[in-house]
Amino acid sequence: MAAGLVISAPASGVGKTTLTLALARAWRNRGLNVQCFKSGPDYIDPAFHAAATGRASVNIDSWAMDRAEIAHLVSRGANADVVLAEGSMGLFDGVAARGVSGTGATADIAEMLGWPVVLVIDPSGQAQTAAAIAAGLRDYRAGVRLAGVVLNRVASPRHEDLVRRPLNDAGIAVFGALPRHAEISLPKRHLGLVQAEEQVEIGKLIDEAARFVAEHVDLEAVLRAAASWAPQSGANGLNVTPPGQRIALARDAAFSFVYPHMLEAWRAAGAEISTFSPLADEAPDASADVCWLPGGYPELHAGKIAASARFRDGLRVFAETRPVHGECGGYMVLGIALTDADGVRHEMAGLLGLETSFAKRRMHLGYRLAELAAPMPGHQVGARLRGHEFHYSTIIAQPDTPLAVVHDATGTVIAETGSRRGQATGTFFHLIAEDR
Repeated sequence: MAAGLVISAPASGVGKTTLTLALARAWRNRGLNVQCFKSGPDYIDPAFHAAATGRASVNIDSWAMDRAEIAHLVSRGANADVVLAEGSMGLFDGVAARGVSGTGATADIAEMLGWPVVLVIDPSGQAQTAAAIAAGLRDYRAGVRLAGVVLNRVASPRHEDLVRRPLNDAGIAVFGALPRHAEISLPKRHLGLVQAEEQVEIGKLIDEAARFVAEHVDLEAVLRAAASWAPQSGANGLNVTPPGQRIALARDAAFSFVYPHMLEAWRAAGAEISTFSPLADEAPDASADVCWLPGGYPELHAGKIAASARFRDGLRVFAETRPVHGECGGYMVLGIALTDADGVRHEMAGLLGLETSFAKRRMHLGYRLAELAAPMPGHQVGARLRGHEFHYSTIIAQPDTPLAVVHDATGTVIAETGSRRGQATGTFFHLIAEDR
């Protein structure tokens, strides 16, 4: 039977990912099988989890998924010794309006699965107040259990003592305290962490984090605080329809943002996936019956994409007879042009009239509920799709037939409708699940 824990914090940027990776690798180094999950819509952390554990990690999301779907996904931890769910943002941070089974908050997952929470607390610039924050989080929601805390970025032994004493007085276990250690910081980028595959020394970085955390954190105490857990029997699969029988999937540094559970669900439904690299000027597999361009960082590679004539010509030929769909960055590449952060305009595939620009950054962030006004690969008119949008581009033109009526999590209609022209479709949001 596995031991389940949730790693969370009062806010973003406190060190959840680093602690999760370090714990996972440290326990793996001790011979335990560790399974990780990511709570919320993050496409990057699961790849780091896989690098730390040697096991694929997937997202679980209470706003977009029902309890049966979440139970199905976490059932992969049945043969693990330890199961870790890394949270997003702060423990109780979600959207204002409830989704399928919650607001998207990490606390929803902790309560749903019955897993205690280990809080990462950064007491920089404070001392006793850290205990007040931890106690407030402990008592905020009855169904969420606090296992204890790990202090991160502690300035000195005196600082640690000032923080520890009130935590102990409040009955909150302190599993360890990490002094500032810049060598294990993971590099940032405007959409979050740099991708795991971009870091050639990711294994060494995780090993160093594991060594550092094992030196300063009582790993056995953390493990004892975990809840014994077994997956629900008969958990249903995901409500995901593959876009085709044989899918040509763009996959490289510019096209890497795709939720792992989506690819697994497509394969589980019998679909075959062949990958190709637009940055290597490769065209989609001519034998495929649908082409899918995920999001990523096309703005960082716009010049190379514009110069990849074989890719763009092959994509246009493909779209003459078969569907092509793009998500976020993939949608932008299907458009007519993309202007990068330096103000340079690059010609894209031209299958859609969309034109976007990163010259003036504007953040678009949040859950999306789309009701299709036109079909897209795998989904018919009227389908209700749940996803998440996160990018910094500005729409210059979006002239084609709207693909969907799209609402944010509050129910407000937004302008990012997606587009359809001929066989080409695109959305700014990344698909997570379809309403049952």
